[in-house]
Amino acid sequence: MLEEIRQAAARQRSARATRRMTLASKRLLSEKGELGGMALASELVDRLQDLPEEALAGYFDYMASELSPDPQAVLSLAQAYADAPSAATLLALTATVEPARQELFRRLNRVPGGTAAVLHLRRALLARLPGRPHLRAIESDLLHLLNSWFNPGFLQMKRVDWNSPAQLLERIIHHEAVHAVDGWDDLRRRLQPDRRCFAFFHPQLRDEPLIFVEVALLAEMPTAIAPLIDKHSTPLPTDRFREAAFYSISNCEPGLRGVSLGNFLIKTVAQQLQRELPRLRRFCTLSPIPGFADWLLSEPDLSALPQLRKVGLAELQAARERLRALGGGDLSALQGAAIHAGMDEIHTAALCQLASAYLLLSPTPAGDPVARFHLDNGARLERLNPRGNLSAKGLRQSFGMMVNYVYDLDKVEARHAEFRQGEVARSRSVGQPG
Repeated sequence: MLEEIRQAAARQRSARATRRMTLASKRLLSEKGELGGMALASELVDRLQDLPEEALAGYFDYMASELSPDPQAVLSLAQAYADAPSAATLLALTATVEPARQELFRRLNRVPGGTAAVLHLRRALLARLPGRPHLRAIESDLLHLLNSWFNPGFLQMKRVDWNSPAQLLERIIHHEAVHAVDGWDDLRRRLQPDRRCFAFFHPQLRDEPLIFVEVALLAEMPTAIAPLIDKHSTPLPTDRFREAAFYSISNCEPGLRGVSLGNFLIKTVAQQLQRELPRLRRFCTLSPIPGFADWLLSEPDLSALPQLRKVGLAELQAARERLRALGGGDLSALQGAAIHAGMDEIHTAALCQLASAYLLLSPTPAGDPVARFHLDNGARLERLNPRGNLSAKGLRQSFGMMVNYVYDLDKVEARHAEFRQGEVARSRSVGQPG
């Protein structure tokens, strides 16, 4: 009984908080004066910071139901535009089709703390979408606006080094999502002269990196990740820098999911390094293949892979059976380190054949998310690296495989266009299966 009373009281508090938020939003949308609007927006931003989860759910429902376009008005103006196409009828239709919540987000974004508040809203919204599909229209509005507000032209790229503020360095350690930073000594090594770290910042979020990339300056293209993140390694002299290898890229703001920043960051960094270090001859990556193990362990129907001839199918099936036999009948044995230590050339070649098929044919060209990112960014699939990452994570995700992509800055736009047409740029060393 007491618990029921507590729950009822909590629901009432949540309902009151939702009503306060909706009333404040209505006042903000109806305010005509700029100064008054900013004051109301600031008040709303402050309220958002302390809004309980239940009240936030009600607030999203308000945005979906009351801040959507009027269907009858849209239909009437659409008919008017169809009957008499003109600038006037088009403008009227466009103004009516735009949801009022977009203007609400724009007004919030104008005040200090507003950008962070909008990102907070989107983080909360993304967490709810799987169970509440009626909120997808709000997500579409937020993504549309954030793509404009976080256009790379508005962002500032900064190099992060050991002299950067401690708070920023802590953010880098916390947000590193590909190869975890093992304490301050590890971070210090990653910021020495033969390493670089660059991040994008937004003017309204000056102390918060949005995304960052780590680069190793090397004498040759890397085949394994361990030497690149060895905190006890000796820095390479500057006169030996020939390759710039992007080995980690991490998003820091979940509220920006789906907003394209990584591709612009890599290209911007490459251009800056080219100016700073003219002796660099190539820009490449050392990248994971995060979906490869799950794909192979799912026992895919290899005959369903597109553009695969009978000879190629037979080779792939034989490669899979060789690896299965090596693992004592269990392909998941490839996720253990011991089996790789004794793997011979035949089994290594079999693993590379299947990895190539996964990257190039399954389920569409570049079915792997990391491959899709780099190839769509205009890179070339250059080389497969067995035993490239024998960490627990690398073995679990890709049986230790890694891959190099190469960025030829003069060809990235053409290769991007080709990829959009279904063509994957690759070197001769990465053979097309079948």
